[in-house]
Amino acid sequence: MRVFDYSKLKERTWDNEILAYVAQIHEYKGKQDLYLRQKPVELNRLIEIAKIQSTESSNQIEGIVTTNARLKQLVEDKTTPRNRDEEEILGYRNVLNIVHEAYEAIPVRSNYILQLHGEMLKHTAFSYAGKYKTTPNEIDMMLENGEKVVLFKPLEPYETPDAVERLCNEYNKAIGDGIVDPLILIPNFILDFLCIHPFNDGNGRMSRLLTLLLLYRSGYIVGQYISIEKAIADTKETYYEVLQNADQNWYEGENDPKPFIKYMLGIILSCYREFEARIVLAEKTGKKSKAYDVVKTYSENTLGKFSKHDALVACPSLGSSSVESALKKLVDEGAIIRTGAGRKTMYMKKRE
Repeated sequence: MRVFDYSKLKERTWDNEILAYVAQIHEYKGKQDLYLRQKPVELNRLIEIAKIQSTESSNQIEGIVTTNARLKQLVEDKTTPRNRDEEEILGYRNVLNIVHEAYEAIPVRSNYILQLHGEMLKHTAFSYAGKYKTTPNEIDMMLENGEKVVLFKPLEPYETPDAVERLCNEYNKAIGDGIVDPLILIPNFILDFLCIHPFNDGNGRMSRLLTLLLLYRSGYIVGQYISIEKAIADTKETYYEVLQNADQNWYEGENDPKPFIKYMLGIILSCYREFEARIVLAEKTGKKSKAYDVVKTYSENTLGKFSKHDALVACPSLGSSSVESALKKLVDEGAIIRTGAGRKTMYMKKRE
């Protein structure tokens, strides 16, 4: 039987990279309330964008997709699902909204995890929604050539309910006793959850929703404004690699969680940096700035190519037509260069 004992974490020494990540995230958390008071209009737009990106990215990692137009309609509750993928996408959106709006009222307990899983698969015909697995499963990865590689064999179904119960109890005890910084404890919990792999389907998506839940409950709410799921999807190969390294000898309780901890802390820190960059951009341009000035400032501070969508995300106070007009004017003036056409249109600063 796998034993969960997070009290051992206080006896471990953490390398300088992990400690530096923790210190920097603490610093950003200290600025968090200041940011949240400054730009309410822009923040509301960031929430809308993050919900779309999170819903798309977390499902896309698992090969669950739909068109951009349909995705936006589903997230904004303007349509109903047309197929199984869209049923699962809608379920993820619903749980994401629950976590965003009610995280303080969702304790880390087995029965709540089951309820969240049930809600995530509520619109599907799956009989196992809200139930722990009844058949053995495995953690695998699909290669680009379509080949499936088995990364890890999780616990057996009969072991699962008790394991999740003990995992939650140990996490709550560790949080209550303050034995280690939550930023180190949370990735440990998520890693153990993934190694248990408690559901027939939806384990990866549930792990990302639980990541948000645990971070929010510990005061780190950057995921509401910048999509943590997108940051993971953008580094999917590294995500699978660190999981594979961190779960070796997991059954014996001798695995090294540091690769996964470093990865997750890097993801969280990158999201905080992106959050600050967007707030700073809003401050520089100000409420009275024209769309042209906002987009120009963004383009001047962007390395490499960017799309109209990138500019929209980075300038949340602006609408699509305003950004498009500003980009056209900047191209006409020679301040930026346009390449490609249609959906492949990209922009970049003119080389000096």
